[in-house]
Order: sequence, then structure tokens, then C-alpha cells
Amino acid sequence: MASQISQQYAFRAQKSLALIGGTPNYIPVEGFECPDVPARTYQYSADGRLYAYGLPTGVRIYQAEGAKLLQELQLPNIVELNFSPRGTYLSTWERPMKLEDGSQHKNLRVFSVSTGEELIAFSQKSQEGWDLQYTISESHAVRLLSQEIQVYRPSEWSKGIVDKLRVEGATSISLSPGLNPSVAVFVAEKKGAPASIKIYGLVSLNSPPTSQKTFFKADRAQIKWNTLGTQVLLLTQTEVDNTNKSYYGETGMYLLTAAGHFDCRVTLDKEGPIHDFAWSPNSKEFGVVYGYMPAKTVLFDHRVRSLHDFGSSPHNFISFDPHGRLIALAGFGNLAGKLDVFDRRTLNKVCTIDAPNTSHCEWSPDGRFLLTATLSPRLRVDNGIKIWHCSGTLVHVQAVDELYQASWRPIPIDAVPQFGPTIPTAPEPSASVQDLAKVTKPTPTKPAGAYRPPGARGLATPSIFKREDEGGAARMPTNGTSTPPRGSYNRSPAPGTNGYGGGQQNGGGKRHVPGAAPQHSGSATPEEREKKNKKKKDKKKENAKDKAAQDVITNGDAAPAPKPEEAEIVVDQAEIFGDDGSVPPTPSGELSLDPLAKKIRNLNKKLKAIEELKEKVKRGERLEVTQLKKIGGEVDLRKELASLSPL
Repeated sequence: MASQISQQYAFRAQKSLALIGGTPNYIPVEGFECPDVPARTYQYSADGRLYAYGLPTGVRIYQAEGAKLLQELQLPNIVELNFSPRGTYLSTWERPMKLEDGSQHKNLRVFSVSTGEELIAFSQKSQEGWDLQYTISESHAVRLLSQEIQVYRPSEWSKGIVDKLRVEGATSISLSPGLNPSVAVFVAEKKGAPASIKIYGLVSLNSPPTSQKTFFKADRAQIKWNTLGTQVLLLTQTEVDNTNKSYYGETGMYLLTAAGHFDCRVTLDKEGPIHDFAWSPNSKEFGVVYGYMPAKTVLFDHRVRSLHDFGSSPHNFISFDPHGRLIALAGFGNLAGKLDVFDRRTLNKVCTIDAPNTSHCEWSPDGRFLLTATLSPRLRVDNGIKIWHCSGTLVHVQAVDELYQASWRPIPIDAVPQFGPTIPTAPEPSASVQDLAKVTKPTPTKPAGAYRPPGARGLATPSIFKREDEGGAARMPTNGTSTPPRGSYNRSPAPGTNGYGGGQQNGGGKRHVPGAAPQHSGSATPEEREKKNKKKKDKKKENAKDKAAQDVITNGDAAPAPKPEEAEIVVDQAEIFGDDGSVPPTPSGELSLDPLAKKIRNLNKKLKAIEELKEKVKRGERLEVTQLKKIGGEVDLRKELASLSPL
């Protein structure tokens, strides 16, 4: 079936670009010659008739059937390229640079595919949203430049701008598909003014918007139209979450109709970011993956009524097949790479595919196969592609040293019949899968599982250690005190959950050890703190009195300890100077000495230091000048000490 409709997928390696036919043979496309230099990027036209790839020296445009070379454009250093919807025009983008004459570098160019002639050129600094947006009939093309929407007629490029509209604060636009195109314009929140989305009819651009909605907490937005171009979903996101619940900011979702008769916020029943969302090809329903891991996936209709809840699982990706018959839910990025396929008719799971390290996933045009690829530079090991049948069978594997891009060749939806009420059977896997099975044949081993202490072996896992999708408790709100969650691609479970984040936490961030007695989470009252401080002061006073009574000695007899300011201290001279006349060190807390005793103690310290220096001289050590001078003053110190010593 697939070979009859000439399904193809292409992948670009570091040193070559190759086209390979789809099931069942997976052989290189006849007539295609690999480039002799590294390719930078490639692109198919939307109808699959054409494809082009960029080289360091230029761009080559081919006819897909037969791989016939149509045009070769001498354009060095092309980074991006794209076809118009019908393949009439090819747009190219290169990195902007400063020209010697000081003029603007027109790095966005539009060429005619049939003649190779350059039709128009623009200066486009940003790579994000670099290309013009065409209507499906290619009657108009629009671009956003400095908050101004500019409209062109591709059939009359030489006339330049035919219509324009300035929208203050506009940061992004999206042109709808369909026969009656509309332009959705997003205005970000700025200086306290709310964000907004406005929808204008393309043929009446300067008329008031047909639909609009304002909201807060939106620094940027992602806009997705349904296939008919009648409704639009808007995913908003802030740079910073003011509630401190998420590291990646706050997200929100809104739905609007192009005609303006319906708009609302998509209310979600689980805390956490919105990971992904997608329209069904029937334009009547959409799916949303949201919430802290394990995330929740819900299917809504075009009036934002819940149709089906797929439950909680570690997912951050959703994709409908081109016919809307199958739904793929997966967890890529820093998740395990599990991919679940569901039948939209029965809402039952068809299969589960294990595709770790996947950085790109795409349905085939007929909805029978899934392409998963590990791409560089996100991952520089295990690069390659895998093709899976929708029933979960791996049918082809191809490893590549460095793989940068992979995709199916597009085919018009009308040319691909939808399969019947039952899921078709998988074809015979290619030889590459059989070879892979031989190399990676697993040896039968006993599954190790998680470590359990001897006392817990043979018992069921407590719910506190289970994820929500495994029967554990749901994630509890943390009132803004939780550690922010990590991303999937860019998002993952928040710490403190039963999923990927570790153990649960009580309020205030204190960790609760399972099985331990509950801890008091509240703080002490002012009366309790005052009472506690008074006890500490009384205890310090009692300790001071006891110590004074032990240290004070009067004529060898222990006397009652008077108050410090009233005590008359009588100290035995032998206790002060010692038997040899030296002054013993006074420990901290003992009674202070009189000035005479202090003077004698200091002199004895100096004489002791001099004795140590003499010992160094005897050992042959070299002394400094100041040390020798200190030894020379020994006689004077001893005379002074003799004059102070008691008779």
C-alpha cells in the first residue's frame, strides 16, 4: 500500500542527504544522487511534489518523483528554506551581516521555483518566524515588521505592499488556513496593560477585529488554528511565575472563533504547566496535556466540553494522525520515551511503544506508521531513525552517525484512503530489524526491581511511594512553597510529588519521614517564647552563683558566695604566683588579678619566650633580628621581675 503511493522519508546526515522508499523495501529512491558536500537543511513542499536542500554553496530544487534536478541557486550559507503551499515559490534565510557600504542586508529572499529568478528580498533579523505566511491559494502573503502587518500579492511582487495594518505592541501573528483567511495578532502584556489577541479578516484588514479577547499573565503565546481556519487555540506563558510554583512561568489557554461568536478560557482541573496541545484534523476537537507529572491528558470538543480523560501518565506530547483516527501520547525529552497509541473511535489503547531518546516523532501521511528519530545536536549518540507500525511493531531501523533532520514526504490527504474499523496488521519487518534483534538478543535474567529492605520484602508498595498514575495520592497544592518543576522537553515532574520528584513534603518545606510521629507544623506563641526565655535566664543566674561559690576561697575555707559587687576577695599569694614565682594562667570565668600580678605574669611570659628562643639557638636554627634583640633584653626583664617579686 505504502509503496504504491510512493511514501518516502528523508534524513540528512553529516556528509550526505539520502531519500529512502517506505515500506516494504526501504531502499534508496532511484535516481537520487547524494550531495558530495555536507547538507545544511532540506524541505518538502506541502503537496510532496518538490523538495530542496541547502549546501554551503547553494540550494538545489528537485522533483520528488524521479529525483529530477529542477533548479540550482547560487546562494551560499543558507540556514533556512521553505516552499509556499503550492510549491510556486521558495523562501531562503541566511544569517544577517553588516555590509561594507552600510546598507541593510536583505537576508530573506523569495525565488520562483520554475525560473529560479529572485522575486523580492527583505531584511529579517530574527530566525524565529522568519518566513512569510501564505494563504492556501497563494493569493496573499503576510509578514509582521515592527508592529506592522504587511500584505503582498505573490503574483505582483513588484508592486510591493498592497495593504498594511499597524497594531501597537504586536509581537506575533498567525494566518489561518481555509478559504476565508484571517490573521490572529497577539499583543503581549506590558507596563500593567493586559495582553490581547485580535482576529482580523484578511480581505478587510483595516476594519475592526472580528474577534478579540484580553487577559493578564501572557508574555508570549503559541497560536494554533484548526484545519478549517474557523477556530484558534492560544497558549499563553509568562517568563516568571509570581506565585513561585513553577520555574517556567505560568501558562494559560484560550479558544476563540474567527467570526467572534464564541470565546472562553480552557479551564484545566490540575495544577501545573501545559505541556502540549493539538487540534484533531476534523477541526471539532482538540487534546491538551497539562499538569505536574504525571501529567493529565483530556480531549475537548470545539465548545471546550470534556469528551474523554486519558488519565495521568508521564506524557508531554500529543499528536493526531492525518485522518484523526489514532492519537499518540508520549513522554519525550527528559522523560522515559514511552509512546501510547489510542484508537479515537473506541478510546482504547492500541499499543505502547518504547522509544527512548526520541527528539522527533511524526505520523506517516496514511496514519499507519510512526517515525521516531534521535537527532543531533540534542543527542550526539545513537542517532538514527525507527519506523513503527501503528500496532506497535518495529518495522525498520537505520542508524546514522550524525542525524540532523528527518521527515515523511507529504502526500495530499485525499490521495490516502483511511483504513477500516479495525487496526491493520503490521507488515513484515525489514532485515535491519531482524539484524538488530540478533545483536541485542536479551539474556534471560531475573528482574532486579527496586531495592527493598528485608522488613519490607513481600509487602505491597505503600501509596506514598507510588505515582498518581500507579494508584498513589494526587499532588497536593503547596501554597507557593514548592521547588519549581523541571521541563519535559523542557518540562518534568515537580519535586515533592509521588512521581519523579521524590518524597512528599509537609507545609513549610519540612520533610516528613514515613512512619515517624507527626511533627508540630505551627510556630510558638509569644507567651510560650517569653516563658522559655525566662527559664533560660534563671538557669544562667543559678549556674553563675554555683561557680562563684566554688572558686572563691577565703583562707582555705569555702565561704558563702556573696554578690559579685559586694565580695571581698582574699587570694592566697601562692595560688597567684605558684611555688616557683610564676603566674599560672587564669581560666575564663575566674576572678581577675590585680595590676601587680598581671605585670609579673607578663614578665614571666616574656622570659619563657626567651628560653624557647635560646633552645632554637642551641639546635642551630637561624633567628631573626627582632628575636635576637628580644634575647638581649633578658637581663633587664629579670631585674624588673626581681624588683616586683614579693619578699
